[in-house]
Amino acid sequence: MNLLKSLAAVSSITMLSRVLGFVRDTILARIFGAGLATDAFFVAFKLPNLLRRIFAEGAFSQAFVPILAEYKNQQGEEATRTFIAYVSGLLTLVLALVTALGILAAPWVIWVTAPGFADTPEKFALTTDLLRVTFPYILLISLSSLAGAILNTWNRFSVPAFVPTLLNVAMIGFALFLTPYFDPPVMVLGWAVLAGGLLQLLYQLPHLRKIGMLVLPRLNLRDSGVWRVMKLMLPAILGVSVSQISLIINTIFASFLAAGSVSWMYYADRLMELPSGVLGVALGTILLPMLAKTYSNKDRHEYSRLLDWGLRLCFLLVLPCSLALAILAEPLTVSL
Repeated sequence: MNLLKSLAAVSSITMLSRVLGFVRDTILARIFGAGLATDAFFVAFKLPNLLRRIFAEGAFSQAFVPILAEYKNQQGEEATRTFIAYVSGLLTLVLALVTALGILAAPWVIWVTAPGFADTPEKFALTTDLLRVTFPYILLISLSSLAGAILNTWNRFSVPAFVPTLLNVAMIGFALFLTPYFDPPVMVLGWAVLAGGLLQLLYQLPHLRKIGMLVLPRLNLRDSGVWRVMKLMLPAILGVSVSQISLIINTIFASFLAAGSVSWMYYADRLMELPSGVLGVALGTILLPMLAKTYSNKDRHEYSRLLDWGLRLCFLLVLPCSLALAILAEPLTVSL
């Protein structure tokens, strides 16, 4: 497989998604501004997003993809289908429980992650309502990430790379056309997130069927493959959580500042993540299945070569982007 060609394809699709995300943020800033309502939404949206990064795209992918690649290369199609069914069953059960708990405990979650909102009852109540609407997104996007991990292992990189675009489309469409039908208007964004998560999952199901890996979730806690994924996830969760804790701390401090502070911090984060999303995430997407395959085949030389190639290319591409963001910080912010 031509890695540079795959990287170019995935990066191009990811760039489309990021540009559309920038358009989305511009539209949201124009319609809702940066104030009490947007602060409430961005805090409510950040929490399921953080859980997604920890459990779905982060720790879960790191644990699931290597074992899935091993099953694909060594165990055969039927064993792989069974493994996917058991993993998806456990993931669905755990995340359904987490979602139910998050909805029930929404006021306490907001009090912990944005304690400054408690001083403004209206903002606190609005954030709680938005969190209850957006929390099921973690279940939908985690199942979507599972589907994406499977497709990436089968080298269908373009499909999962396109998926984030659907969330942007949903949020833009809801904001432009359905805002007048909601009271308060910002509630439209909560339902847009939920609709976007559902679209992201449904879009990938036909592609899973094409490769013969569309299976119904089943529960079997005694399966050895499932236990291997769980054991690998524990240290991965700790590693991924460290980088996410700083975001929670930032939100805690920003919640005590003037209305709109959380919103401006969100917009700054979105701009900062543009290079990492287009280049870093795309590079990791195509490299992880290849690294897992070479590792399962015990080809240490090829494993080291791929890792070295990825690190060198990452430094080569990301450093100029970092410099460009620093120089263009003011014009980019003004454009919002």
